[in-house]
Amino acid sequence: MKFLSLVTMVLLVVSCNKNGAVTQKSLNTELDSVSYAIGMDVARNVKASFDEFDNDLFIQGFINVSDSTDIILEEAKAQALVRAYFQKMQKEKAAKVKEEGEKAKADGIKFLAENKSKEGVQTTESGLQYIVLKEGEGEKPTTASKVKVHYHGTLIDGTVFDSSVDRGEPTEFGVTQVIKGWTEGLQLMTPGSKYKFFIPSDLAYGANPRPGGKIKPNSTLIFDVELLEVK
Repeated sequence: MKFLSLVTMVLLVVSCNKNGAVTQKSLNTELDSVSYAIGMDVARNVKASFDEFDNDLFIQGFINVSDSTDIILEEAKAQALVRAYFQKMQKEKAAKVKEEGEKAKADGIKFLAENKSKEGVQTTESGLQYIVLKEGEGEKPTTASKVKVHYHGTLIDGTVFDSSVDRGEPTEFGVTQVIKGWTEGLQLMTPGSKYKFFIPSDLAYGANPRPGGKIKPNSTLIFDVELLEVK
């Protein structure tokens, strides 16, 4: 979000009574609606960017600049304050992501170390772990194949992050169009097989999962996979 200036970017329609309380206005014209919609958008951005925010000072800043009266911050200083604040927030967020990633990495290593000795678990040279739940028959896919599968993906704490089973619709993709753990694991399977994969973070999304999802940096992933068809 670009806060070029917190006190000048908003085109809010605000009217105040003598006590400073905001009164409600109706939307009678197109400009009324556009003004209100912009206010809504800014409010959503503010809520997404701040854990704490002083609405009264926000409105005060807007009114002061609109009236060109009683402005208590120079524009250049206001710009610098906002820029510095968001730079600090970015650094704090990056530090938190790094800390969470390091914890997820350690948790995953511990989980896989304990899991590899469990009954039925096999481990490949790359570190991929898997259990054969059901063995099918036929030719195994290659890196040139396209496959049709059903799958159910969770984190090691059981959190579901993706599931074609829950959606009730299988999916198709090329064997090399997925994470490394999948590419390797699929080539172990025959049509009709059901495997459970335990995928280390370096064979999954590593430190760069899809933004905004349930998969955090360095997460170990678990998939139940049924290979329905090799194309």
